[in-house]
Amino acid sequence: MFQRIFDISENVAIVTGCSGGLGVQMANALANEGCKIVAIARRLDKLQEVCKKISDKYEVETLPLQCDITNTERVEETVKEALDHFGRIDILVNNAGTGAVAAAENITDAQFQNEFDIDLFGTFKLARAVANQAMIPARYGRIINIASMYGLVGNKIAGSAPYHAAKGGVVNLTRALAAEWGKYDITVNAICPGYFYTPLTEETLNSEFFQENARTMIPLERYGREGELDTTVVYLSSRNSTYTTGAIIPVDGGYTCM
Repeated sequence: MFQRIFDISENVAIVTGCSGGLGVQMANALANEGCKIVAIARRLDKLQEVCKKISDKYEVETLPLQCDITNTERVEETVKEALDHFGRIDILVNNAGTGAVAAAENITDAQFQNEFDIDLFGTFKLARAVANQAMIPARYGRIINIASMYGLVGNKIAGSAPYHAAKGGVVNLTRALAAEWGKYDITVNAICPGYFYTPLTEETLNSEFFQENARTMIPLERYGREGELDTTVVYLSSRNSTYTTGAIIPVDGGYTCM
């Protein structure tokens, strides 16, 4: 049927939250398949460093663009800059996010609002801008929203009600956009990662408390390793993944299956 069913070489992918962590991992996964990368985050120095490493390693063109995704005007400008530079945007990975951790009864209005402004409203703003400027005119696109397993379930180990609510919103926003934009051959899907090792989480996840939690709560009895999101993001980015849209895919070691 297809000789290279996951071929996305020469596609242009925007990855938000691309100054560290999972955003960098997913940008590397796409670059490894030949994608040109538009890296978006608030810290330009970090973006430039990430882009240089990706360009040097995979020999693909990269473009670092500083953007606060809560700023609607800047989001629109950033997408225009990417489109002006590359002439197309094929893939959007909506990864930027934050996390307010506190008991629900102690969460402030400002913490709750900030969570929604970044995780949910920011995701929508990027999707809207990319759809309007690039994907609807091209009648093609792949949008991948990074939600969380905590958008599907609650938890008892780290109070984070605003995060649960915002990521749950991302899950159903994904379904809504998939339903509306399918007529343009734009697929919209969500990945719901569990806990993954990154430089920021390594010490916490290796603590005895979290290791016991993994053994008790996760069928694979461990946390996600670098690279274990790669296959899912590449699959959803493929031009040949034509009949998968509105899907919510947990990549969590089985946490949400119990």
